[in-house]
Amino acid sequence: MQILRRKIEKVLKDWKSRANHLPLVIKGCRQCGKTFSVQKFAQENYKHVVYVNFIDDNEAAIAFKNYRKIDDLIIGITSTINNSNFIPGETCLILDEIQECPEARMSLKFFHLDGRFDVIATGSLLGVKGYKSDNRDFSVPVGYEDIITMYPLDFEEFLWANDIPLQAIERIKSCLDNIVSVPEVLHQRFRKLMLHYAIVGGMPRVVKEFLQTHDMNSVVRLQRAIVEEYKDDMMKYADNIYKPRLRECFESIPRQLSKENKKFQYSVIKHGAKASHYLDALQWVEDAGIICRCRNLQIPELPLDGNAINGIFKVYMADTGLFMSMLEDGSQFDVLQGNLMGYKGAIFENLIADIFNKMSRKLYYYSKPSGLEVDFVIRYKGEATIIEVKSSTGNVKSTKTILKHPEKYHISKAIKLGDYNVGKSDNVLTLPLYMAFLLKEP
Repeated sequence: MQILRRKIEKVLKDWKSRANHLPLVIKGCRQCGKTFSVQKFAQENYKHVVYVNFIDDNEAAIAFKNYRKIDDLIIGITSTINNSNFIPGETCLILDEIQECPEARMSLKFFHLDGRFDVIATGSLLGVKGYKSDNRDFSVPVGYEDIITMYPLDFEEFLWANDIPLQAIERIKSCLDNIVSVPEVLHQRFRKLMLHYAIVGGMPRVVKEFLQTHDMNSVVRLQRAIVEEYKDDMMKYADNIYKPRLRECFESIPRQLSKENKKFQYSVIKHGAKASHYLDALQWVEDAGIICRCRNLQIPELPLDGNAINGIFKVYMADTGLFMSMLEDGSQFDVLQGNLMGYKGAIFENLIADIFNKMSRKLYYYSKPSGLEVDFVIRYKGEATIIEVKSSTGNVKSTKTILKHPEKYHISKAIKLGDYNVGKSDNVLTLPLYMAFLLKEP
């Protein structure tokens, strides 16, 4: 079985190398690879690893509920987990699915103050599960934990999985830096990989299946199984009042993106739906890491977050492959063949949203009732920069309008992402879609 290289590996090594480091909490959607990456890192960097899964091990959870002192906790854990050794400076304790045991989350403070053992916790639903037990509220141990978010494979990790050498990635980065065309052979290779990523996405299990079989039917089956698991989570963990609304919000996403105006509209969920009925449900799905929200801006200028309009937004699936699996059979082949007509624009918008979101970018766009709209606005090289996503050659009327009036919109640069090679005309930089992951803030 192929072992995928993940960026989280460097994050974990940097964390361990810091003196007096805090317990680490890794959150992220289900199936993104948290448990595998943490166990692999711990086994390679510690003499002893103690693994607790709070979904599977009720006895270990009882130990955390009954004890507060670290020595007492160790007795409780070692009595329920065979061959578990706590050796100061040599043991890593992994607390998997920690959202199931709020007392374990509270214990992170005491583990840090004790200082003898490293602790890594993971949680798939930390944003939605809450921390209540036995009718008592539990607060997060602020100041005693580092929290990071892990995502499914991003496009660069997908390149690594496909054995693309670092020199090839550096070559296309050099082409971006110098605004020169990518050599045709390299351009076609990366173009093909981007199309594959658009339909496969970054779920590790799905990526492995694709690399081993290249069987798109198997890929789609796995993707749809993950989507069903998400729906099961909605039924299992959400409050009863939200359960039907969660699924309705989630299942409306392909229809939301099929519209000319892709602003999220509650009436698309079902006729007569109101925001007040679905706000919390939509927030639940976002907090679970399943979707990402792209907020409209009052004006496309920095700071972007300060100019965002919270009530006007678009919604994308956080993983492009899962989004593709929600479409009808054959859509994957249509993307590869360029046969999706108008809807292809929505697919490539979701693709770029996936890439930006996995870079930990917050998502913003700019739209006015007059019809003026640009797909994304990002901070790039210290400036607010508009991004237009084109599945094929197409005009950028709104971009041209904005660039003609810098005194009004405070924008001087734009990037057009599409099925192109690198080029520049006036203040518009044209880039192939596969270069989106290189648009990092220096």
